[in-house]
Amino acid sequence: MSGYMTLFNWTEQGLRNARDTVNRARAFDQALEGVGGRLIGVWWMLGQWDGVVIFEAPDDEVATRSLLAVAMLGNIRTTTMRIFSEDEMTRIVQGLP
Repeated sequence: MSGYMTLFNWTEQGLRNARDTVNRARAFDQALEGVGGRLIGVWWMLGQWDGVVIFEAPDDEVATRSLLAVAMLGNIRTTTMRIFSEDEMTRIVQGLP
């Protein structure tokens, strides 16, 4: 499975509904499981970003679809990066000259 790190910030709506943030994270976990993914964790933060989500999905299309579904709820805006495990990076660097 592919790994992803998503940084998020609350929208005005998300901030108004901050009391529901943990329940929204649990709903994302269930949605990911339903499409073959896995939530590794959610951390809420101080600073430039309101939180970070680390998750796995079968492929980029499933990850994108899952994140679009969350974004359509209107509570967060996201920036997502593909991340690589130690095993993946080992395979990647083996092909270097």
